[in-house]
Amino acid sequence: MNTKSGADPLLIAGGRVMLRGDDPHQPQRADILVADGAIAAIGPDLSAEAAKRPECRRIDARGRLVAPGFVNAHYHSHDVLAKGLLEEEPLETWRLLALPPQYPKRSREEVKVRTMLGALECLKSGMTTVQDMVTLFPFDPDHLSAVVEAYEEIGIRAVVALQYADRKGIGTIPFWPEVFPPELHDKLSTAAEPDAKIDQIAYFEDTYIKGAAERPTIGWALGPSAPERCTSALLQRTREMSEKYDLPIFTHFYESKGMALQARVACPEHGGSLVRALHAEGLLGPRLNLAHSVWLLDDEIALLAETGTRCVLNPLSNLKLKSGVPPVRRLQEAGVAFGLGCDNCSCSDAQNMFEAMKFAAMVTAIADHEPGPPQALSMFEAATSGGAACIGRADDLGAIAPGMRADMVLLDLEDPSFVPLNSAVRQLVYTEAGRGVRTVIVEGRVVIEDGRSTFIDETELARRVEEVMPGFLDDFAQIRTRVDGLAPYLAEAHRRIWAEDVGIDRLFHEPGRGPGGCA
Repeated sequence: MNTKSGADPLLIAGGRVMLRGDDPHQPQRADILVADGAIAAIGPDLSAEAAKRPECRRIDARGRLVAPGFVNAHYHSHDVLAKGLLEEEPLETWRLLALPPQYPKRSREEVKVRTMLGALECLKSGMTTVQDMVTLFPFDPDHLSAVVEAYEEIGIRAVVALQYADRKGIGTIPFWPEVFPPELHDKLSTAAEPDAKIDQIAYFEDTYIKGAAERPTIGWALGPSAPERCTSALLQRTREMSEKYDLPIFTHFYESKGMALQARVACPEHGGSLVRALHAEGLLGPRLNLAHSVWLLDDEIALLAETGTRCVLNPLSNLKLKSGVPPVRRLQEAGVAFGLGCDNCSCSDAQNMFEAMKFAAMVTAIADHEPGPPQALSMFEAATSGGAACIGRADDLGAIAPGMRADMVLLDLEDPSFVPLNSAVRQLVYTEAGRGVRTVIVEGRVVIEDGRSTFIDETELARRVEEVMPGFLDDFAQIRTRVDGLAPYLAEAHRRIWAEDVGIDRLFHEPGRGPGGCA
């Protein structure tokens, strides 16, 4: 009965299918035959082909829109339990409130249930793949095992990258060393901090990458936290490992003005450009993904295009954390490929690719007073094939076509979001919010059916989450109090950063589209 993927053959019959290269507004009806976790055939009537496989299950997709599963190309499972706890905070302050280096070591149970809960939310909004850049601090091998277990048990496709750094955060944020009194320096951190007790990269390589058993729905990536948080030696080690194992790299890049200012100060030999610094390290190229990429200059965008380096845009968190508007139009005009992410649960609050697509299109619209090209199809492709390219899977994920892995989402065309069906792609991006998701298929397996998980007991998961929440909330309350005590210093450093000129402004619109304007 079982195939290589562990899934029975499947016939998805009579749906309106978003096919690559087809009309994205009025998709044609078609059958999709799935075998061995892949799309075996697409045609107007595949009933006869399905009948040759007695174990083949039939899904009646009449009244359904069938789309490629979305790829969440920048996500962190480590703060799932903090959704709804925070409102607007500058990025540098938010890190102190939400990220693992500020917290006591978590329990294995907490790590597992938070990972599973985040994955469930992703699945329910049509995501079939997540790239989890997870911080486990202090690092515990059993916690990484819990993350992988959670993803396999719930059935989502995951590309897991440990987030690592070897420079302490206080030295990578402008004005912090001088604004904060020395006695407070040990209370400051960023997304990832050095962990002297274990060589995380060596453990990751030996245990999960080198000679490890193949996992059909689990892949691996490398996660240097941000270039400014990594020494040249660590970046070179990352590059060598990426080349050796053909692994994608994900790193935070020019997310805030503070990160752009740090580059101006720390990279004088490269004209203050972190892009050029990475180019000198040999890191630019199709395996490198720059998450956020808000504060890019035009010449840096040109170099990304020249080298085939990719970006991952995260408009939801960029707006909430006052980071700014990414230069989407300029990336498109230059030919820089990009995917979309939903980032952390504590700063986007929703693992919802419909929201991410809509926000990306909307901020592109308001970033320039001149009308631009339609964005719905561009954002849909960024959320599907664009994200697949970011994780190195453009050849078999992100589209519905024979030979591709069978990762798909079925949406209800009778939902008000799609009535009347004037344009499938525009209504996916601008109207649908996730309510219409009915069925989600990963590697040919139905993992969400009628809006519920077929792999786990959702009620039991909610119970397990409630059991760990009192301890998490107690720790959060203590951290909130501690950070509140740092408020005058944080505000002063924030003001100093914003008083500096980095050659561009991505938060407030400036007239025109010259070097200092939004794009």
